[in-house]
Amino acid sequence: MNLIKQPILAISIFLSVTATAQNKVVLHAGQAKDTINKNIYGHFAEHLGHCIYGGLYVGDNNKKIPNKDGIRLDVIAALKKLKVPVLRWPGGCFADTYHWKDGVGPKDQRPSMLNVWWGNVKEDNSFGTNEFLNMCEVLGAEPYLSGNVGSGTPQELADWVKYTTHPAGSSPMPELREKSGRQNPWNVRFWGLGNEAWGCGGNMTVEYYANVYRQYATFMTDWNNSDKLYRIASGASDDDYHWTEVLMKQLPPKMFDALGLHHYSVIDWAKKGSSEAFTETEYFTTMQRALQMEELVTKHSAIMDKYDPQKTKALAVDEWGGWYDVAQGTNEAFLFQQNTMRDAMIAGTTLNTFNNHCDRVKMANLAQIINVLQAVILTDEEKMVLTPTYHVMEMYNVHQNALMLPLTVSSTDYILGDKKLPAVSASASKDKNGVVHLSLVNIDANKEQKITVNLGDIKTSNMNGRILSSPKIQDHNTFEKPENITPKAFNKVKLNGNEMEVTLPPFSVVVLAFG
Repeated sequence: MNLIKQPILAISIFLSVTATAQNKVVLHAGQAKDTINKNIYGHFAEHLGHCIYGGLYVGDNNKKIPNKDGIRLDVIAALKKLKVPVLRWPGGCFADTYHWKDGVGPKDQRPSMLNVWWGNVKEDNSFGTNEFLNMCEVLGAEPYLSGNVGSGTPQELADWVKYTTHPAGSSPMPELREKSGRQNPWNVRFWGLGNEAWGCGGNMTVEYYANVYRQYATFMTDWNNSDKLYRIASGASDDDYHWTEVLMKQLPPKMFDALGLHHYSVIDWAKKGSSEAFTETEYFTTMQRALQMEELVTKHSAIMDKYDPQKTKALAVDEWGGWYDVAQGTNEAFLFQQNTMRDAMIAGTTLNTFNNHCDRVKMANLAQIINVLQAVILTDEEKMVLTPTYHVMEMYNVHQNALMLPLTVSSTDYILGDKKLPAVSASASKDKNGVVHLSLVNIDANKEQKITVNLGDIKTSNMNGRILSSPKIQDHNTFEKPENITPKAFNKVKLNGNEMEVTLPPFSVVVLAFG
């Protein structure tokens, strides 16, 4: 989690601002060739605040909150509707202090640990590898395990691979798994080798980390990677393009599958501002930071293209989202924040960027899934609320594994003082049934946007849509009013031949379905 850089916005190469101040989206269905990997819609769960304990997990003996094996049933139901494809765990900064063997076996025999990164909280290790991987099976999500490279050893990581992937009785680690109550392996595919090696993962230089990575990757599997592991290197923070360049140069292609990238939408690391009582100026700055994702993905991808023109290696944006000051009266180390329509704007525009760059971006993980940072779910004891970000990701899950339809966006400006941003963001795809989905976002805090959409060769006779909007940008769902903001049917569309006119209210997200 980056606590250092403040990015400067660069306008998307996909966006052009017309002299006639007209919003226009042109679909180029004939140029479609890339699939939007469902893992772009991934999530991230860290041992931080009440993400795990009190969020996902309430304990086996909890009689107040309905659960199965300690996992909240209401949370499971909500996440299933979200279609979570992949879940990253156990960190984050926590990952490079976590020793997985302390979290297996009988719970009353597991040693406790001190969570030094997030409030010096004592944890009892009751939620460990088995609990996480079993939960992923229930969710239908693939696990993404972040290995301890900072304070661990190659042997420890290699043992974790064997524990989770090797068949029963084949070695001591599967035998340990059986003693811990699980006979068959989970066949974990995604592995991160350290987290933020440039920061809390060891404060390494990229040149040093490249050698450490090669060492750990060597002992995770055999010569031919017969375990079929998908290895993800700890990637750059924001615009550290040197980090990406060195890793692409120094990591043997057969030893890695993806590079990470972390970017948060932060106003100022020293004064991040309130998550709910913010000004339009603060909102505008947050969106500057969010829209910089386009520049970051474009430039990191260009470096990767030099060494991997066939795009066999992926860019995994495995931490992203809005980051503000913690909610008033909460523990500063727990990073609990409210989630407003501002966060819906971050989610909609960022996911559009990932969709449009699906030739290189194959995974992304929103930070974080429950009760931390830009969460999709908030809980308080037995209460649970779905946030505006949840609703955007649910609306957008129609893009998962669909064919990305290239498009061109001409946008008017959202102007505040002497600064301006493109008001309109978009992405489109066609699913296996031939249905086209078009996602549109208007980030302007004050003005509606009329958008002309040219469908090209796409024929349509029926159309439906959903919208997420609210009277104020600061609006959010609360435990008292959990459905203050929910998706509604949308019909402000006029169809005329191969063109449609769509009217988006201020700060709104719309997903249209037609075909």
